[in-house]
Amino acid sequence: MKDLSIIIVSWNVAGLLKSCLESIYRSPFPADRLEVIVVDSASSDDSVQQVRQHFPQVILLSQSENLGFTRCNNIGIQTSTGRYIFLLNPDTEVLDDALAQMVAYMDANPTIGILGPHTLNTDGTTQPSRRRFPTPLLGFFESTWLQPLAPRSLLDHFYVNDAPMDATLDVDWVQGSALLARREVYQQIGGLDEGYVMYSEELDWCKRAKTAGWRVVYLGTSRIIHHGGKSSEQVTARKHIHFQQSKLRYFHLYHGWLTAQVLRIFLLISYLAQLIIEGAKSLLGHKRQLRQERVRAYWQVIRSGLQVH
Repeated sequence: MKDLSIIIVSWNVAGLLKSCLESIYRSPFPADRLEVIVVDSASSDDSVQQVRQHFPQVILLSQSENLGFTRCNNIGIQTSTGRYIFLLNPDTEVLDDALAQMVAYMDANPTIGILGPHTLNTDGTTQPSRRRFPTPLLGFFESTWLQPLAPRSLLDHFYVNDAPMDATLDVDWVQGSALLARREVYQQIGGLDEGYVMYSEELDWCKRAKTAGWRVVYLGTSRIIHHGGKSSEQVTARKHIHFQQSKLRYFHLYHGWLTAQVLRIFLLISYLAQLIIEGAKSLLGHKRQLRQERVRAYWQVIRSGLQVH
């Protein structure tokens, strides 16, 4: 058994994937204690050929169709053998000895089930990656057009703004772009819930882990860079749909059907309002192409009905 299995799900981001893998192998983590698994979700670029040619040590699981982020992560986890499972986005880069730090911290603290590192943006600024569980009230503000109007205390609590970014502390959940889990957690609660195609799957996994008695910790001294959302940027409308459906699934599971339905109606109305605003701006000739793209994306969201699966 290896110490660490790194699972990377990739879709049409060959250049970023190459940088990610190079950063892993630059890390001082011992190669004989590490396995890297790339699950390619039917990329149409040269991702698969690149991994085969330049990284023969990688376990490559090439899928014949795009199975979605969550399903592909589970395929990687099922193949892995490490004591720890590190879910890592392909648009990330591991800095310094982050891998060794995280494994050592988990080894020294056996009550921790899931751990997340300090995440940086491309420009070196901190990317908030630690959270507390969302309340139903937060659901109407966070990542909606109402977010600028949200009570500051509500957002500060959710984003854990009451602690320094380089601190190490217990949180409710950590961002799935870089998430380290103990194998025992997976054995106890199972893999990611494939009802979430993408987004909120890590929130749900951390929720289930904490319910089972495990701690979730943010390790502020261990750093990675996350360039952010490069696969999902390729399909704007689907990104909106998956994000909101996943959000609704979480509230349905943990706060009930009525809460999810009220939130769903609110979200559909808000997308309709945004569609009307963008359409009016397009008619006035203000950034017409951008406005028309947004109108098409918002219309697809509305047509989907944001049904909870």
